[in-house]
Amino acid sequence: MDLFNRREFLNRSALIAAAAAAGSVGRADDKTSTTKAKVQADKLRVAVVGVNGRGMSHVDGFLGKNNCEITTVCDCDEAAIGRAMKAIEGKQGKAPQYEKDIRKVVENKNIDVISIATPNHWHALMAVWAMQNGKDVYVEKPATHNVHEGAIMTAAARKYKRICQVGTQSRSNPGMRKAIAYIRGGKLGKVDLAIGLCYKPRKSIGDVGLKSGDQKPPATMDYDLWCGPAPFKMPRRNNPNDKFGTVHYNWHWVWDTGNGDLGNQGVHEMDKARWGLGKTTMPNTVLSAGGRFGYVDDGETANTQFCLFDYTDAKMIFEVRGLETKDYKGAKVGNIWVGTEGYVVCPNYAGGIAYDKDGKEVTRFGWGKDSKGDMKFLGSDQHHFDNFVKAVRSRKVEDLNCDIAEGHLSASLCHLANISYRLGTEQAIGANTKVSDDKNANEFFSAMLAHLKANKVDVGSAAGRFGPALSVDTKTERILSSNKALADRANAMLFREYRKGFELKEIV
Repeated sequence: MDLFNRREFLNRSALIAAAAAAGSVGRADDKTSTTKAKVQADKLRVAVVGVNGRGMSHVDGFLGKNNCEITTVCDCDEAAIGRAMKAIEGKQGKAPQYEKDIRKVVENKNIDVISIATPNHWHALMAVWAMQNGKDVYVEKPATHNVHEGAIMTAAARKYKRICQVGTQSRSNPGMRKAIAYIRGGKLGKVDLAIGLCYKPRKSIGDVGLKSGDQKPPATMDYDLWCGPAPFKMPRRNNPNDKFGTVHYNWHWVWDTGNGDLGNQGVHEMDKARWGLGKTTMPNTVLSAGGRFGYVDDGETANTQFCLFDYTDAKMIFEVRGLETKDYKGAKVGNIWVGTEGYVVCPNYAGGIAYDKDGKEVTRFGWGKDSKGDMKFLGSDQHHFDNFVKAVRSRKVEDLNCDIAEGHLSASLCHLANISYRLGTEQAIGANTKVSDDKNANEFFSAMLAHLKANKVDVGSAAGRFGPALSVDTKTERILSSNKALADRANAMLFREYRKGFELKEIV
């Protein structure tokens, strides 16, 4: 398949979504809006949902650009909207409408685009509601909170003929696209290993909840609405030194709402790793091992995690290190692709460096002078928003650099690895130095243990998890195993139970 021609992939992904959707929950409400696709000269009316953090980048991506007008800001916390409202009013001359409830936003016929920057557990439901109501969608990474949500979102985009872009913005940076073309173009020889890294220190979120009970959400927040599809539980996290407070951001480290750093920072690198290998299915097998080390807090997800994805003819290794660490081949948050004739290191979202097999630099991608005349890697989120608007106007899914079908596969890598991890056997993390028959995998795992030791973690006693190798049916996107009990438990984790009133229903 040509690097940037996705028509075959998109058609195949629609079939997967339809097959996966057969015979499960119930029929989705077939709501449509009278909102029509805008012609090139017309304004696109945009609603931005979730503006406390990443949502401000969405505001900037549409505000005053590509003939877009931000007409609505939606957030369930009234205290979070000030910066967005002020920025929009300052640029557009009038304040946008504020809505607390996403359901009112999706039903508004005067909105063309909904841009979603909420916690992960809301992404799929908001996107599907929006597409059912005739809106095009830009949704933050990871596209989903669990595997099966991606099939439902893809089916919704195809059924309602909507444009749905996922916010893995590296896909649109010119330097990164050149690096991937180089990797895919044979310049490295045969490439059979992609490495993704999330070496990003994460501090304790505090253990106040474990000591003194549930904490209260902000008084300005509709917490029932914030929970939405997830179970209604009071937050149990409150680090007094954390500017995000009780609820905001630290939801990443709780399974009900987040996916750990695999689904936070890691999905960017997972996406690029898979893109560089040219893989358009789920892997054949997945395994993961790791734990939460260095402190005791209310976080549930791993802060140190090793993952191996096997595509038979190529492998992906992914590693999370949440404690202080050195880089690997110049990258801390980035990627390395290894071929028979050399390797490419991409240490950021913008580009990378190609080396020959002796480690001599060959060329750089995305490298140039910035506005101050300094040499650096040049990239911008704006390229991805521009690409989305282009596709909204052309009505061509193939114009998207990260259609929902792509985003679904990349998010699924995170979810599958987390399923292996969560089903794993708990024991001392240093009890087993061999996690696979793959030499590279064992070398990375050994290096991870050395990293923990350097952070004064006693690997001989610190509890970790060693997950089973899960086999994946790449056609049905289900987990296979001769151990029926294991397969049943793993497949149950491909989806979730949704709270009444916030159900995500199949698209039929």
